[in-house]
Amino acid sequence: MFINAELLLQYQRCQRRSYLDVRYDVQRRDAPTDLLIKLQNDRLARQRQILTRWRYSRPQSPHQNRTAAITETIELMQRGTDCIYDGTLTIRYGEIPVIAEITEKLDDVDNFDNITLISNPDLLIKVPGKSRFGDWAYIPASIELGKRPKQEYQVVAAFHAQILAAIQGVTPKTALLMLRGKDSDYPVDLSRWIPQTQILLRECLETLVAQEAPEVFISRQKCSLCHWYSDCYATAQTQRHLSLLPGVTPGRYTQLQNLGITTPESLANANPELLASLPGFDGDVAPRLVLQAQSLLENRPLLLPEPLSKFPNGVSDLYTLANLRPQLGRIQEIITSTSEYEIYFDIEAQPDLNLNYLLGVLVVNRQNHQEKFYSFLAEHPDQEKSIWQDFLELMWAYPQAPVYHFCVYEFDTVKRLAQQYRTRQNSVIPVLNRFIDIYEELTRNVALPIESYALKAIARWLGFSWRDPEASGAKCIYWYDQWLKTGDRNLLKLIQRYNEDDCRATRSVKEWLVQFFQDLNV
Repeated sequence: MFINAELLLQYQRCQRRSYLDVRYDVQRRDAPTDLLIKLQNDRLARQRQILTRWRYSRPQSPHQNRTAAITETIELMQRGTDCIYDGTLTIRYGEIPVIAEITEKLDDVDNFDNITLISNPDLLIKVPGKSRFGDWAYIPASIELGKRPKQEYQVVAAFHAQILAAIQGVTPKTALLMLRGKDSDYPVDLSRWIPQTQILLRECLETLVAQEAPEVFISRQKCSLCHWYSDCYATAQTQRHLSLLPGVTPGRYTQLQNLGITTPESLANANPELLASLPGFDGDVAPRLVLQAQSLLENRPLLLPEPLSKFPNGVSDLYTLANLRPQLGRIQEIITSTSEYEIYFDIEAQPDLNLNYLLGVLVVNRQNHQEKFYSFLAEHPDQEKSIWQDFLELMWAYPQAPVYHFCVYEFDTVKRLAQQYRTRQNSVIPVLNRFIDIYEELTRNVALPIESYALKAIARWLGFSWRDPEASGAKCIYWYDQWLKTGDRNLLKLIQRYNEDDCRATRSVKEWLVQFFQDLNV
């Protein structure tokens, strides 16, 4: 079995993924998404950018020809090459000297004689010192897209350092992380991270040789880019796994397991007062999770309770409609418009460029049932200021219209753009005061029989359809990146159409929510 840094990196994110990578048929994997391809290309571009700082040599043999690649890498090290890019080093697992102070943390079972560790550090940098090669040694450097020295990055750096230590006969003094947006490289404290990496590596190996894969757990934000997502999601659906229920985090799931609550039925019948005493279930989490499970089983929306602090007699008060009547009136007042016009607002952004390149606005005239969509588009990054000014001008053309949006991003972005372009507060604050977050009002007050409270999941449950079924925010990031590279205007049209559909989907959710509260008040 071969273990490389990528496998150890992914193990830190998801133990099941590493197991499937090693043990399952690669034909079962999903095809790479557009966003994943973009991230891979971004990483290569980042490497090319860093390499301009170095005079480097690179082994000619590809990784697949491992023996030749190893031989060439060691020959470059023996010659004292100043910088080696994309080298290959390997050792047997048993060649790693175990740190004495952690031996008691490792079990006595050692069935890993057939494990080979493979290191492909981005760079091997020559430094002064003594090694088996002469009066020099090497330290590993990792080129990362992230801006912070995450634990997973430092573990990978320590993994490379241990293999390098066995090859050159001396442990590197440090390892470097070359992070995005940083003027200087981040030094990894190997005295701290090598022991932790050895424990993590042993745990990883024990997982990989087990007879069964680790339990599935669907976390959409973390799982969305994984090539095993479809496989794991199908497994979770077959098992009716609780991770498909909104609000069930890994920590809460562990607590529920300890009580024998592992199905939607058992959660729906659970006592909220009992759950409220568990770690991670404080506040309103417990009763809301129970109602979420009930909503799923009954396949209908359910009104969520007000905060517990408003009910002096405890949880039993939460489920009486009489207690919820004031709540209904307040919500209806917030989301029901009496203005002639309504505005629906959605943003498309390019995170790598810190750019909000499309401000989409749907203006609805409620009296004559007319509507118009405005697409303020920055075809190039330097046009963000211009579309911001156009957007603000439109907002003031309808000074009484509520501005509906989905999630806090739009509100926060408008505040940030106002600060970035030094917009007068009296031009922005009255606009922000008209913002109404439909996501916040819905998730605070209603449980829906769905697996996610993303706009797409809610709107599709209501019957809304996007004109491009495969379009998504992630695809728009890829499309805009490709637009900047190719100048293909069809990509901009796809983005604009998706953005308009997002605005219309927000409208559909808002109108359903208004009707839902009206029906409850009848």
